[in-house]
Amino acid sequence: MARANDQVEALLQEYADLIAIRGGEAFKARAYEKAARAVGGCPQDVSTLDAKALREIPHVGKSVADKILEYLRTGRMSVVDEARAVVPAGVRELIAIPGLGPHKAMTLYEELGISSVDQLLDAIHQERLRDLKGFGERTEENILHGISVLQKAGEGRILVSAAMDIAEQLVAELSEIPGCVRCTYAGSLRRMRETIGDVDILVAARRSAPFMDALTALPSTAEVIAGGEKKTSIRTATGLQVDLRVLPPASWGAGLQYFTGSKAHNIRTRALAVRQGLKLSEYGLFDAESGASVTSATEEEIYARLGLPWIPPTLREDRGEIAAGLRGELPDLLDEKDIRGDLHTHTDLTDGLAPLEDMVAAAAARGYAYYAVTDHAPNLYMQRMTSEKILAQREAVRALDGAHHKMRLLHGTELNIGPDGTLDWPDEFLADFDLCVASIHSHFDQSRQELTRRLIRACENPYVAVIGHPTTRRIGKRPRIDADFDAVFEACARTGTALEINAHPERLDLCDEDILSAKRYGVKFAVNSDAHSTTHLPYMRYGVGTAQRGWLTKDDVINAWPLTKLRKFLRGKGA
Repeated sequence: MARANDQVEALLQEYADLIAIRGGEAFKARAYEKAARAVGGCPQDVSTLDAKALREIPHVGKSVADKILEYLRTGRMSVVDEARAVVPAGVRELIAIPGLGPHKAMTLYEELGISSVDQLLDAIHQERLRDLKGFGERTEENILHGISVLQKAGEGRILVSAAMDIAEQLVAELSEIPGCVRCTYAGSLRRMRETIGDVDILVAARRSAPFMDALTALPSTAEVIAGGEKKTSIRTATGLQVDLRVLPPASWGAGLQYFTGSKAHNIRTRALAVRQGLKLSEYGLFDAESGASVTSATEEEIYARLGLPWIPPTLREDRGEIAAGLRGELPDLLDEKDIRGDLHTHTDLTDGLAPLEDMVAAAAARGYAYYAVTDHAPNLYMQRMTSEKILAQREAVRALDGAHHKMRLLHGTELNIGPDGTLDWPDEFLADFDLCVASIHSHFDQSRQELTRRLIRACENPYVAVIGHPTTRRIGKRPRIDADFDAVFEACARTGTALEINAHPERLDLCDEDILSAKRYGVKFAVNSDAHSTTHLPYMRYGVGTAQRGWLTKDDVINAWPLTKLRKFLRGKGA
């Protein structure tokens, strides 16, 4: 089910990595990175495009287009095959370790003959890395942490967005089969966990065979793990396990509640049932003594009979939701329809893939009341931003303001928080932006004290309204920075600085546990897509899901507020 775009993106990114490993020109590696991102963010399926249409994708010139066409025609890119032959497979394995990088990976191979993660672990335990230039005790600690992140990511889990794409396609296909009464996904995906181990699909129908047969016959099914009348498990071509269960329509509510989980939440609800002389299972809620059915048709009926309001799936993690429900204190969770605007997005002026006009039109199509453009500031040198460019963009933003369904535009910037906490432009220049997002983009390995001081200094700037992707993590690729986030949360609450919930599925930063911690300090939040193309704007759903897991309401989230209230918040920070 993987799109051709995703496959081409992976190959082009691999080629960029191979260029870097071999010590090739940095600009060439960067060019292929940009092309990879552009293809991945392209709304059209590249397998349907000819050479001319491919060259219309940003950063895709004739050479890259030819390579894409070669892959679409043969299933291979010869330049990637050639580069793989030169670079040992073990080195390619090493660069997958978050924080290691191509240069250090090649050094380890050339100096110590290390070509696997196991060999690297042995070398660290023997303290052999410390004699290498650019390595030391701190480097060893970072590599060990990176290996831990890599191993956890490799435990058969995929990003929520990838699982959602597969699940929604399956639900659509199975819903079309005659006899389908209800069909949806359940499990950790319905709870919007950030990574998913397998996808659970539920169908309500009187006959199961047509659905089991349909699942096993899909082109995307690579292996049938187990088949049966009530459950069939398959593995897709991408390696993801899908479990399909067919329930009697009368048991839909009980089955959906049970298979949504979590396990800990279900233990709590079953214990609550037992205390009331009832028995709860995936088939229904029954009288424990007589075995008579009490209710089973809907989740709402199940929870109501237990004395609870319906509990949103994103809260079902045994974090106090049962007790809060019994007290009538469950929050009215933020919903995607509550989001009035996106406060962190990019255009092709820096590292985005679409021009300003296209990003604005796509945001307006989502029904936003307001929308902020926040391209990178000059200290990310590869983006080549200047004061003149950002001021010219401001004029363009002002000219478009209100042109699309009266959606108001805000002109902002994403500042880089330097190693000492300083920002790209002086305060007098920042004063003229509608809002400023400030983020860490480098020097992730500073000490805990330095990173904490760095973030707090940014919070204390009167023009920084939002701290972007605060922990800087990239799920499965880069660990979170080691800062004292309790001190950062306190500083945000004290200075009136919002913390971002970055909705990009590779980030989801802050995560749900951080949100719960920050909320206790009285911090406000901004749920943003950090979109670098029009296809990234719908990532908002994953940010909202993460916010729900952190128990947030629309009062907690500044871009769920009316524009007048948002502007007042921004003015409080000097904007």
